[in-house]
Amino acid sequence: CNMAFRKKAAFILKMNPDILIVPECENPERLLFPKDTKKPDSAFWAGVNPHKGIGIFAYNNFSFKIDKNYTEEIKYVIPLIVKAPGIKFSLLAIWANNPKDPDGCYVEQVWKGIQHYKKLIKKKNTILAGDFNSNKIWDAEHRKWSHSSVVNELGKKGITSAYHHHYQEDHGTEKGNTLYMYRHGNKPYHIDYCFLSSDLTQKISTVEIGAFDRWIKYSDHLPLIIEID
Repeated sequence: CNMAFRKKAAFILKMNPDILIVPECENPERLLFPKDTKKPDSAFWAGVNPHKGIGIFAYNNFSFKIDKNYTEEIKYVIPLIVKAPGIKFSLLAIWANNPKDPDGCYVEQVWKGIQHYKKLIKKKNTILAGDFNSNKIWDAEHRKWSHSSVVNELGKKGITSAYHHHYQEDHGTEKGNTLYMYRHGNKPYHIDYCFLSSDLTQKISTVEIGAFDRWIKYSDHLPLIIEID
């Protein structure tokens, strides 16, 4: 959200989300929503910088709890058990950003997360979503644990990107972009993802990236919106 989520929440809440994953969100002490802003049923925040961590919010009778294997050592890969009436799934909420990790601060964090939480990542009822800060175009810069390594590892369990499945595009050749560096229209990248187990992929009804003209005033990222029946 490029910080100050308290000033921007109302715009995304108009879409009536069940689960929001918000990288670059301020901590709860600063997250003072206006009185008329819908309040979440569950919320969690993790971060070092009080202005810029990861926030997860649940609405519409959805709730979540942190998985018992959660470790702060893999920063901003948050394992959650999400529930609603008749619904239960595992969710890894991701903001791949740990500059102090000598193994790598971006996609390497995702790789470490899927290894540490591999028991939570199952062939059914599994979602991984957020800002992965990665794309196949940078594989050569991350030879140990690249974007393709993550895609292939998840693929072993039938877990695939909702965007790529829905639009039948290959990784690294995306026509839709989720980040515009420095908010410049000529610097587009696709680095935000929602990976779904095959049972959920079959239930996708819509996959949408927010329109540049509508959302760029709020952040350099555009929202990735997935609707599952």
